[in-house]
Amino acid sequence: MMPMNKDVILVTGGAGYIGGQTVLCLLDAGANVCVLDDLSTGQKRPFHEKTSFYEGKIQDKNLVSTIITEHKIKSILHFAGSIQVAESIENPLKYYENNSDASRLLIETAVENNVERFIFSSTAAVYGEVYGNGTVTEQVEPNPLNPYGWSKLFTERLLADVAATHGLQYGILRYFNVAGADVAGRHGQFLESPVHLIGRAIDAMYGKAPPLQIFGKDLPTPDGTGVRDYIHVCDLASAHLSLLEYLRSTEKNALYNLGYGTGHSVLEVIKCLEKNAGRLVPHEFVARRQGEAPTVVADASQLKLDLNWKGNYDSLQQIIQSALAWVEKCDPCT
Repeated sequence: MMPMNKDVILVTGGAGYIGGQTVLCLLDAGANVCVLDDLSTGQKRPFHEKTSFYEGKIQDKNLVSTIITEHKIKSILHFAGSIQVAESIENPLKYYENNSDASRLLIETAVENNVERFIFSSTAAVYGEVYGNGTVTEQVEPNPLNPYGWSKLFTERLLADVAATHGLQYGILRYFNVAGADVAGRHGQFLESPVHLIGRAIDAMYGKAPPLQIFGKDLPTPDGTGVRDYIHVCDLASAHLSLLEYLRSTEKNALYNLGYGTGHSVLEVIKCLEKNAGRLVPHEFVARRQGEAPTVVADASQLKLDLNWKGNYDSLQQIIQSALAWVEKCDPCT
């Protein structure tokens, strides 16, 4: 990775899991970073002392305008938002407010203050039902199965429309399943009740939560459980730096899948975790969850070609090892 130039980069949601890891990646590359986070789910960490940190909401146009003006912001990396599929089905208004409308206000403020580049944290949930072998390219027509996916897709469309009218250059990364923790042990997830598989499985394994619920055992997959493409959070963060460099070198906009192109089932994840930890993961099978596809695996060939990006931690073993190390660091009694 080439060193960043000295322009200040604004990271929204930079105290969260993915945003925080990207802040670390930027700092490691020598970038000047400004963070905006309301700390509703994120936490300030020691590395934030190296940034200009603002506690507040992206909907606060006066605050965002002040940050952009004072720091001469030309690039925004936007991570702030709500991310739980099940919650979005139960409370869709929250997701359209926190994701779609809040992003609209942020983009509006960026345009009004002559920001040049905007990188958006999107999701594979925009694709909806995936057929065949489950590998999806960016050419697949999006058709989300839940309000979370729709809230992200609306923001994607908003960026495309604004770029056509106002010239704001954008990059969109559609994440697959993000997991793991900083390999140097500086950052990870802080959720008391994790919603993603690996965190839930670790809690169940250590008795911090009831047995892990596996949603469906007769899905059209090799072992009947859901298959996903898991990507290490450190590799995901590095892809944002590669995308930022790419946007700075061209006038094009960009939209890419971000994953490894390898699928792992729920049972494979459990077995890998059990092998690494030397203990069993209590689990039970329950009904398939509404609004989720059986298999979702990325075709990220275009990203790798255009950005010359590759993963450094692209094995399930590495992902789970780093996640376990983070949990043990945060709670030595596990």
